[in-house]
Amino acid sequence: MPHRDRDLQLIDPEWAPATSDVVDLLDLLWQQARDTVTTTSVSTPQLRLMYLVDRNDGIRMRALGELLCTAPPSISRLCDRLQAAGFLERLPCPDSRREVSLRLTAGGRRHLERIRSEREATLTLAVEAMPQADRRALATGLAALQSAIAAPGRLGR
Repeated sequence: MPHRDRDLQLIDPEWAPATSDVVDLLDLLWQQARDTVTTTSVSTPQLRLMYLVDRNDGIRMRALGELLCTAPPSISRLCDRLQAAGFLERLPCPDSRREVSLRLTAGGRRHLERIRSEREATLTLAVEAMPQADRRALATGLAALQSAIAAPGRLGR
């Protein structure tokens, strides 16, 4: 294991507050996009669940609970509400009668696409206001961050 304390000392101490501010702004943007396109009341945890199901079509409820670090009863309640809204369907797993897999309905996919489009439009306006060199630096930095986050074992700490 790396020497975590020593490694943290090498990191510029000014990056964390700036990163935190950006994350907060993106969170507000997510909320704003949700409120702009939502006619059905969908909570932030429900949207997170929808996002994960969209990325992992047919995911089992147990695996989804592990990704969200959420107890099975909570996952079940979130799914109940999304199913009632017509955004999610539960299907029996082909290899286990005791497990359920999840898929977004066409309505659920359309709902997420509207939210993503709204966020994208807002982000595009902000990025277009940046100088070209800053846009290139942002693209490079975001690609590196995505790779670091997606590294094996990184999210499943």
